[in-house]
Amino acid sequence: MSILIGRETRLLVQGVTGREGEFHSRSMVEYGTAVVAGVTPGKGGQSAIDGRVPVFDTVFEAVTQTGADTSCIFVPAAGAPDAVMEAVSAGIRTIFCITEGIPALDMVPVVAMVRAAGATLIGPNCPGATSPGRAKVGIIPGSVHREGRVGVVSRSGTLTYEAVQAMSDAGLGQSTCVGIGGDPIIGTTFTEVLERFAGDPETDAIVLIGEIGGAAEEHAAAWAAEHLADVPKVAFIAGRTAPEGKRMGHAGAIISGGAGTAASKVEALEAAGFRVAGSPTELPGLLRDAGYRG
Repeated sequence: MSILIGRETRLLVQGVTGREGEFHSRSMVEYGTAVVAGVTPGKGGQSAIDGRVPVFDTVFEAVTQTGADTSCIFVPAAGAPDAVMEAVSAGIRTIFCITEGIPALDMVPVVAMVRAAGATLIGPNCPGATSPGRAKVGIIPGSVHREGRVGVVSRSGTLTYEAVQAMSDAGLGQSTCVGIGGDPIIGTTFTEVLERFAGDPETDAIVLIGEIGGAAEEHAAAWAAEHLADVPKVAFIAGRTAPEGKRMGHAGAIISGGAGTAASKVEALEAAGFRVAGSPTELPGLLRDAGYRG
């Protein structure tokens, strides 16, 4: 079993005919994901990915004709909030928004709508998710993965790739890898992903990759202390040397008023039973130290 996506996923790509949409859709198809439709207004009736993916004008048409149940959004920032809401209105219940640069205030009503509909939004400004050997959605390179039983959740795309590659090289495969995004307003939190991993019989260990800014890691640590006490779990926090008041990389990676520091996150995670790495490459060894054998 995997969380969020799997062999049964029927994916549509909003913005499939754009440069980024076409490039990454091709990668998803080649990985084995069932990309059943694309959506680009005004290009309905055409096809993408060498004729393998039909293109529709609206998400509603795509869902009606193909049975798509998951969406991946490559729409530019100005139109991405509407693209998420269109997907929800058409009945899509799992949405990955890869788009970066969306103003935080624009996402507030979008996240509220998604939650009210009982749907799941990953992102925005996220790399997507991969269930190795089953499906990948978004921009995560499939080549870094290995099938296994470690659940990975991260705010960072590139740090995720580095950590996953290190685990794969060490013989530690992954059940599902989820990048939740680094913006201040996102659809799914660390805690919500941990809850899904806790309910997945094929996930036996946890890797959490966080960064400075906000309190999401601290909230996840508190939940894990109560619900994942006996699960091997490790973490890495980026931004230990970041100065206060300066945004580092992601829009949400900023220390403000002394809150959201790397030190506070490391302290909370260690108190909850996580072994915290000094670099992503240390994570496999710490998983072994935590008793996970893979």
